[in-house]
Amino acid sequence: MSESQIGIIIAICLYLSMMLVVGFVASKNTNNVKDFYLGGRKLGPFVTAMSAEASDMSSYLLMGVPGLAYFSGIADAGWTAMGLIAGTYLNWLFTAKRLRNYTEKTNSITLPEYLKNRFRDNKNIILFIGALFIIIFFVPYTASGFSACGKLFSSLFDVNYQFAMIVSAIIIVGYCTTGGFMAASKTDFIQSIIMSIALLIVLCFGVVQAGGLDAVGSNAGSLAGYLDLSATHNNVTNEADPYGIFNKITMFCWGLGYFGMPHILLRFMAIDDANKLKLSRRVASVWVLISLFIAVLLGVVGRAMTETGALADLNAADPTSSSNAETLIVVISQMISQHGLLAALVAGLIIAGILASTMSTADSQLIAAASAVSENILQDAFGVKLSERGAIVTARLTLISVAALGVIIAWNPNSSVFNIVSFAWAGFGAVFGPAIILSLYWKKANKYGVIAGMVAGGSTVFIWKYLVRPMGGVWDLYELAPAFLVGILAIVLVSLVTRAPEQAEIEAEFDQVIAATTEQTKANMHTRETA
Repeated sequence: MSESQIGIIIAICLYLSMMLVVGFVASKNTNNVKDFYLGGRKLGPFVTAMSAEASDMSSYLLMGVPGLAYFSGIADAGWTAMGLIAGTYLNWLFTAKRLRNYTEKTNSITLPEYLKNRFRDNKNIILFIGALFIIIFFVPYTASGFSACGKLFSSLFDVNYQFAMIVSAIIIVGYCTTGGFMAASKTDFIQSIIMSIALLIVLCFGVVQAGGLDAVGSNAGSLAGYLDLSATHNNVTNEADPYGIFNKITMFCWGLGYFGMPHILLRFMAIDDANKLKLSRRVASVWVLISLFIAVLLGVVGRAMTETGALADLNAADPTSSSNAETLIVVISQMISQHGLLAALVAGLIIAGILASTMSTADSQLIAAASAVSENILQDAFGVKLSERGAIVTARLTLISVAALGVIIAWNPNSSVFNIVSFAWAGFGAVFGPAIILSLYWKKANKYGVIAGMVAGGSTVFIWKYLVRPMGGVWDLYELAPAFLVGILAIVLVSLVTRAPEQAEIEAEFDQVIAATTEQTKANMHTRETA
């Protein structure tokens, strides 16, 4: 084993050990189901902000986005990044405080449970549909994380891809099953810091290897359409392909997904004080802006390294697929590790950053999936009575089951991290996004409308992706935008033509929550002015 591999292994082992220790420590404060799923609503503003964004910025931050930019230029990656930045800020601004107050008012610890209680769905139809969609879309989302881990270790140590996936899954499940939500949130906070350091180190090293920023710009500029927000570079013809308005709109609409992401919305629900969410919003928005900018720039730098001969061509194996390009950060890390033991330890820190980006999302998804099965489906929908201990045991068994299914889905080493994430992202955005927004801002919405919207939005994701989008042309749009619109329309139309028996009670509660939120904001402003 080489000196560089030894250094990388030492750094990775230290990092993984730290994650398991955090999970073990958090388990001491996990005494009941509420603690396991929501951390007892005890998160501080910084942990809330950074754990939300780390759980959001999965392996596509360090692998998917740079790989996409490397492969085709800044259009796809850039418009996606701009949508994510806008979506992050707007979600914190319009959703966070109202959702925090509403879930506390309705005594809800999961997203489906909130919608059930918000709309007085005594038959648990909303709850069952929401929990079912969480499982359907979180399994492939989790699979994307395992796929990233498999590619990582396969590229680094030439080990079997499937073996690397299984080992990674065991580590993630290990600390999640011990400490639950609090363990996931605290490790996510640590992981967000490691991810940031990893991006900066790789970017600086890449710029130097490419010959400086001027060389990066001139090399990337020599590729037709590469630096154009209205075109993409075609690696087969070496010409520019048009990138029209519909492409821009649909990729920008990635931002809509934030309003329906259970693993992000749970952080809003778990903060200890709703008035601290403003600080969380600022921290989260700045971090996302900087991280995504660096991720896109890293792809451009990597392509310049290829053109100048400092880096092997990641498209050489298959110029029509971006899958190989997603290993860019891994390849650069290997280059860093060749400069002695200290450099190898630094490379190991970068690899830990890639693991962090993967694990911070996978752990949150596993927690949300576990809550969907144990709390929402078994106990609420099917009426199975479980003790506190039985509910936690069931949740832990669910974690293991979802992880196993994720490994199966990602078994193919050629699977694309970006493509897997994009499908699951669209699913959550279309199923929960419209329901969450209208539940917080339109008191006329009712349970019949929400049921229709969730089913219509989720179904449209599948229909558009597999039936409509393959027709090409103007129909080749990312499925989130049309599915989100269908979900909104379904909720509004069905709510207008129906009326729930409990509507008067629901609207009165809505007014109470909004009034309380407004008073909180006024009191907070008065406190700052007095200070």
